[in-house]
Amino acid sequence: MRITFVLPGYPRVPVGGYRVVYEYANHLIGRGHQVFVVHTRQRVIPGLKASTGLYRSLRRTAGTIRDRFVRPKVTWHTIDDRVKMIYAPDLTARHIPDGDAVVATAWWTADYVVNYPESKGTQFYLVQHYETWSGPKDRVDTTWRYPLRKIVIARWLYDLGLELGVPRAEMRHIPNGIDHQKYEVFKPIEARPNRVAMLFAHQEWKGAQDGITALELVKRDHPDVQAVLFGVSERPSGLPAWIEYRENPGQHELVGEIYNGSSIYLCPSWTEGWGLPSAEAMSCGCALVSTDNGGSRDYAEHDKTALLAPPRRPDLLAQRLRTLLEYPDLRMKLAREGNRRIRTFTWERATDVLEAWMQQARSQAKLEIDSVR
Repeated sequence: MRITFVLPGYPRVPVGGYRVVYEYANHLIGRGHQVFVVHTRQRVIPGLKASTGLYRSLRRTAGTIRDRFVRPKVTWHTIDDRVKMIYAPDLTARHIPDGDAVVATAWWTADYVVNYPESKGTQFYLVQHYETWSGPKDRVDTTWRYPLRKIVIARWLYDLGLELGVPRAEMRHIPNGIDHQKYEVFKPIEARPNRVAMLFAHQEWKGAQDGITALELVKRDHPDVQAVLFGVSERPSGLPAWIEYRENPGQHELVGEIYNGSSIYLCPSWTEGWGLPSAEAMSCGCALVSTDNGGSRDYAEHDKTALLAPPRRPDLLAQRLRTLLEYPDLRMKLAREGNRRIRTFTWERATDVLEAWMQQARSQAKLEIDSVR
């Protein structure tokens, strides 16, 4: 098959949603398919005006000039050389190769894909979150109702689709995978220090301030506790001096020093599509303390594979952290059970399901076209 993924921009720094697409591209190309990944230079959302103001205007102009002369390259994720990486001025049909399947990957890319001609392939929609944080709710909800076959990465998104009126036959729940050859246990779970790792992101719904508050509460009772935060931006201002910060860590540093160098991973997000960092940390042997953020439910079960707390409750996150610090046997049990659970999530399994559904949809589409003719 000729398969095209339509992405909403350039991933100049690590972004989980893009990583998912690149993993699928690598695995599908390895199975003999032709794979194209289209990145757009401009975020042009049909029906919405671009942000106004001098700063925004200058930034867009600078970006346009840069992208005309500098072909960006993804350096933070390994991509098979056989994958065709396309950098297009926009997402109109003339920049999309003909094929057998075409996949929208963000809510506003669905606005383009649904209008592509038949020659671009059977239309799919990879839903990785309920993206009301990046667009108007009514517009986001409308994309769910488009006649695109939905690939939802988490059970809560599948349930949401049903609530929004998406027919069951039009959706597949295909959880993300983890590359367990990259994310693995190097340091024995029982030999780890009282160190908590956490992703820092500026988006409010990522709950970073809640996580920092929880760590500070724990520090009062457990002065020996250590913490390491990591993210793509520079060290945030106001971060307590005792908390270590790693800016844009590479793969070796993230896996070997941050995940394997910590006994607990903390996820304070108010909502998550699936939660790749939590899953990666579990694969590396961390015990998970997380909010019940939706996406983590696919692998985080309270008191069995993780300890959970309601979103926006840093006091309860702190309580869960204290429990694991004060009861190391429980921490090690959860880490081992969590590791066992997360190892059932593989990209091979996810690709099996996606490939089979694409082939089925392609055959069905051919039958429908033939019946019309």
